Amino acid sequence: MNRITGPSRHQRHAFLGALVLLVAATSSVSAADGGPEPLGVSAEADSSTAGVKVGALFGTSGALEGGHFCTASVVHSKRGNLIVTAAHCLGRGAMWFVPGYRDGRAPYGVWKVSKTFVGGSWSGAQNEDGDIAFATLESVKGAQAEDIVGANKFVTGRETGATAVTVTGYPSSQDTPLVCVNTPTAESDTQQRIECPDFTGGTSGSPWVNDDGEVVGVLGGHEQGGSTPDVSYSTVLGDEAAALYRTASGS
Repeated sequence: MNRITGPSRHQRHAFLGALVLLVAATSSVSAADGGPEPLGVSAEADSSTAGVKVGALFGTSGALEGGHFCTASVVHSKRGNLIVTAAHCLGRGAMWFVPGYRDGRAPYGVWKVSKTFVGGSWSGAQNEDGDIAFATLESVKGAQAEDIVGANKFVTGRETGATAVTVTGYPSSQDTPLVCVNTPTAESDTQQRIECPDFTGGTSGSPWVNDDGEVVGVLGGHEQGGSTPDVSYSTVLGDEAAALYRTASGS
């Protein structure tokens, strides 16, 4: 099942409110600490600063009323302007990223995507093993997204299922993020899966974050994320993802 939905056409949304610099709490919170228990239970994420690195992607005009169609998250980069998502979320024209989006509000700003990065295996044959992408964001009032909400670390080569991960995403049918903690398992040598209910359309691009604040998966890959809302997939982050990140993070 393709975990994206199409946005409507609306006027571009104006930047909401003043930018608020967040303190170290945004980058030092353990990923699983704020998640629901027991494992494999999905719940509405709270509004604490722990999850504001994750946001919704909007298209066409950037108007929040237009509907969000995918999820993305801020990852560390030299310039502080980088997000990671699923490759199948891109190629839709102009896009805007809204970190910490909730109930029609953009408490940390609306950030326009300036450049996208996909690997050769996806841009060539849309190979599911290459279903990961990065994008850079334009600055807002001289600030970069990472300055405002912090960033997770993007890592490759982690063993599938070494630890539990927190998955946070935005179903297109609701305006609050969903969060679930569980331990991924191997689907194949190149794909990993996780059992978390209710991750429906719109959750493509959701980061899988371990307790060290490392993104070790991105919802997508097999069946563009999964054919049912209860099982989701990610490509195993290996050499191609590492090379793509090096290219994107230097931009």
